[in-house]
Amino acid sequence: MFNEKYGMSDKFWNRVMFPIQDINHRVIGFGGRVLGDGEPKYLNSPETPVFDKSRNLYGMNYARSARKNNIILCEGYMDVIAMHQAGFTQAVASLGTAFTSGQANLIRRYTENVILSYDSDGPGVKAALRAIGILKEAGISGKVLNLEPYKDPDEFIKNMGAEEFQKRLDAAENSFFYEIRMLQKDYDLADPESKTKFYNEIARRLCHFSEEVERDNYMDAIARKYNISPESMKKLVVGHAAREGMGSAYARPKPTSVKKASPQENGEKVQRLLLTWISDYPQVYRQLSQYISPHDFTKEIYRKVAEVMFRGLEEGNFNPAGIISMFTEEEEQREVAQLFNTKLEHFGNGEEEQAQSRADMEKALHDIVIKVKQNSYDYHMENSGRDMEALSRAITAKKELEVLAKTHISLE
Repeated sequence: MFNEKYGMSDKFWNRVMFPIQDINHRVIGFGGRVLGDGEPKYLNSPETPVFDKSRNLYGMNYARSARKNNIILCEGYMDVIAMHQAGFTQAVASLGTAFTSGQANLIRRYTENVILSYDSDGPGVKAALRAIGILKEAGISGKVLNLEPYKDPDEFIKNMGAEEFQKRLDAAENSFFYEIRMLQKDYDLADPESKTKFYNEIARRLCHFSEEVERDNYMDAIARKYNISPESMKKLVVGHAAREGMGSAYARPKPTSVKKASPQENGEKVQRLLLTWISDYPQVYRQLSQYISPHDFTKEIYRKVAEVMFRGLEEGNFNPAGIISMFTEEEEQREVAQLFNTKLEHFGNGEEEQAQSRADMEKALHDIVIKVKQNSYDYHMENSGRDMEALSRAITAKKELEVLAKTHISLE
């Protein structure tokens, strides 16, 4: 590249170079941190089929065998090196870019517990809040490390030592409490009006917990922490849930001006969608088979399709054309053919767009699976009075719903 002061120079000129390895210790790229002032602070090798920044993490090749019950997620290469030198070999960092869902899925292969060790300044807080949301979508429990009065892990360890750093790790803050503590900075709790707005914002966020027990536990903890009665907090949460269409723990229908479909029509629609998803992305069946069976399809034609489809996927000979030919009536053939010919949305072109699109699609699939399971529970529960087998299936569906609410489904 051309520099007005020095003329032609390498793009990594005046930078400390860091070899970037994949989880098998193979060098796949390089990162360069500028010496002194300059932009950008970090500069990486260009993307290649081998070097995908959104699906690799610096230090993961060592962290995955660290024999710790967590991963420490940092912002930069120097933080990772400092922590590894101090004995915290479970530290990793994103590759000079924002944390992505692909990196969250990589972490999830090795642990479900992540401690965020981001800078304590404004950009660090913003990055931490963004990472918390991505980790939640991946089904990972996140905590946040308090580094104050120091800015970053490297600075903290140099001044306080490894033993004190371990104490901070042990005392890492629950991610939801961290979000609320950062939110509090935007409100004046000495002013009644501002305080009321703060409580309402907490209630809105509490609505996002799909599991009732978890939501109740957080409501009680927040009520104690911020001096509001549990009853008052519950009323706020219920009010927000009603206004935002979150009355159900599992389904959050949006208001619409058109005629509402019946529960049976909604149930059949999500069953149809799920079969199309599995047809388009057969790799997800391995994950879904733990929770979804043909008995969850309450419409007979969909149940028959599911039985043959699932058997074919398990045996490695899934054949849509063969399933369609099983049905002799023209109307049934048309309905089954539609399952396999409907096309779902695909990813965008750019790297960030692809990552976001994949995350959105995985969330959409998760919502559909939840709705199919909820419909199955409602159906079998309704028939449980005259059928013990239906009661048994309803009980099983209820347990699986609780697990599914916290389970991440990946398209990979």
